[in-house]
Amino acid sequence: MYTIAVLGNFTILFIVKTEQSLHAPMYYFLCMLAVTDLVLYTSTMPKILAIFWFNSREINFSACLTQMYFIHCFSAMESGILVAMALDRYVAICHPLRHSTILTNPVVVKIGLAVVLRGSMVVLPYPFLVRQWPYCTTNLIPDPYCAHIGVVKLACADTRVSSYYGLFVTFCVMGLDGIFIAVSYTQILRAIFSLPTKDARLKTFETCGSHLCVILAFYIPHLFISLMYRFARNVPLHFHVLIASVYLFMPPMLNPIIYGLRTKQIRDRLLRLFTHKGA
Repeated sequence: MYTIAVLGNFTILFIVKTEQSLHAPMYYFLCMLAVTDLVLYTSTMPKILAIFWFNSREINFSACLTQMYFIHCFSAMESGILVAMALDRYVAICHPLRHSTILTNPVVVKIGLAVVLRGSMVVLPYPFLVRQWPYCTTNLIPDPYCAHIGVVKLACADTRVSSYYGLFVTFCVMGLDGIFIAVSYTQILRAIFSLPTKDARLKTFETCGSHLCVILAFYIPHLFISLMYRFARNVPLHFHVLIASVYLFMPPMLNPIIYGLRTKQIRDRLLRLFTHKGA
């Protein structure tokens, strides 16, 4: 999965950089998503491979906090980028004649900066809150990486501040983003069903349907993990590991496949690249 994610996302970055016709808002957002996925994956994969390959099951506390920040920071960024991509699809399908005037390059840059700043700032209290708690019981994290609530649960103190702030971030960042995406795709679906021909409706619906599958694969496991840690009891450890792995590893692998290979312009450029090399 890591190999597919790295090759797929680097391929998208290379194709968008070298193909002048792809220098458009949709592909800029796709590049942002690719970079976010690469950082998110790479911040966890070396330690996870060390666990499975070398049985290296310990991690320094500061390294754990650093990994925690990167995971949640770039997860929040990815959520914001998915909102931006949904906005781009909404404008492209519902207001195609105004797309170039609404999503100009300066607007895309401002959206990108807002996504980065929001992701960086909203997660910043996580490591500081976690560092202040005393840890005097088990130090076994029930995840393949340092998730915020997984580490907080190890503290032998009243950690409601961390828990409530984590819920606040989940519902005010992921929750609001999910609502914005749902509203965008509701308007998109209304526009799709008003298209004049059946072929046009089917083609657009297939593209949007595959995008929604990737979005659900990102949001549902995150929400499930957040609620499971706080409200579910006696959940088997292997189920924790499975859900945590699906949440972290599936979207970076699926994004370049769904957003890349199913996008005609990128697929055609990729075919031309291999055809040219073969010739």
